[in-house]
Amino acid sequence: MNTFLVILLIAAMIATVVAMVRGIVSFLQEATMQAKGDGPSAAALKSNRMMQMRIFFQALAILIVVLILFLAGRT
Repeated sequence: MNTFLVILLIAAMIATVVAMVRGIVSFLQEATMQAKGDGPSAAALKSNRMMQMRIFFQALAILIVVLILFLAGRT
């Protein structure tokens, strides 16, 4: 069970990093478009969505760590 949780934790951590990098790239694209005066764009919406996903994956990783610690304390 602990091995599964560790693999799940690693997956959540990787997903967090991927979402963060995609959000930063989208943010930079959106900043470039705003500098040109085009206003809110699809890149801005994508940036917001990626940052929301990052927060979700971080919360998931924290919950998995808490579960691992809880199960380790029970043995």
